[in-house]
Amino acid sequence: MRLCWFAFCVGLATLPTVARACDTALVLTIDVSNSIDTAEYRLQTDGLADALEDPEIVDTMVSGGAMITVVQWSGVDKQTVSIPWTQVNTALDAQSLARQARLMERAFVLSDTAPAEAIYYSLRLFDQVPECQRRVIDVSGDGTPNGGSDVRTARNAAERAGVTINGIAIESMGLAITNFYRGAVITRDGFVMTARTHREYPTTIRAKILRELSRIFG
Repeated sequence: MRLCWFAFCVGLATLPTVARACDTALVLTIDVSNSIDTAEYRLQTDGLADALEDPEIVDTMVSGGAMITVVQWSGVDKQTVSIPWTQVNTALDAQSLARQARLMERAFVLSDTAPAEAIYYSLRLFDQVPECQRRVIDVSGDGTPNGGSDVRTARNAAERAGVTINGIAIESMGLAITNFYRGAVITRDGFVMTARTHREYPTTIRAKILRELSRIFG
């Protein structure tokens, strides 16, 4: 009897680990180009951290086993992963993400704005999470391109790959950035939300992440 029980336990220990299902892989990109000053950068990172700690967002991430990564971007050759892919299986995972976001050091300063290259860079990251059902890039910024390749071409590449691009347009006056994001950045199945100032960014990023991860918006 003891031998049989021992064999059973050994068998369980050698079973392959089954990866948890992942509803959504989300790349959260942060614009750190020259138009973003120190205070505005901190508003973005604190706003992101607050959103990742929001109870409703935490529940949504955990229930869907969401995979999250954070990218900082600015000029043509300036994109970097600041927080690597993390699957949110528990509230503790969400707390860890939020803590990393709040402590995140700015990656680039005094650089151009090249959203096309940020999109191409983000697209390559999905090769690391092939098990996720939906793939989404979240692009936020407060300016139009002054460097890099054609944004519409990058957006079209995302559509061909089955990746959704959504945007947060941070406006200083009017809706120029919103209209640019709507016409050139987001995919046909994507959406853009407007933060009238950087101070509105925390509220907007919360609403945006919740919408991106909610199945009903798909």
